[in-house]
Amino acid sequence: MQADEILSHAVEALEDVKGDKITVLEVGELTDMMDYMVICTGTSKRHVQSLGQNVVEHLKSNGLQPLGSEGREMGSEWVLVDLHDVVVHVMTEEARSFYDLEKLWDIKTREQ
Repeated sequence: MQADEILSHAVEALEDVKGDKITVLEVGELTDMMDYMVICTGTSKRHVQSLGQNVVEHLKSNGLQPLGSEGREMGSEWVLVDLHDVVVHVMTEEARSFYDLEKLWDIKTREQ
């Protein structure tokens, strides 16, 4: 599966469970590790877990086994899902504001 397809499936999975402020960072020219980084906000820790789980399940049902996932245990404020060329970060509003990944990468973003 190509990176653009993975990205499309990941964003769709987040939208299906009402992910908020979905942002895509195109980082392929800055790193060899991934082409895209997706950042999404959940309204609560439980919502963050649900969003991360939906991304994993949606991609698996479309034939892509994620490389890994971190933070999916209950009570986590940040879930990371590694989808090969796409890495998805789902965070509470507080965690997203604190870590400010968009500023850290300091590149042009495109809102979904």
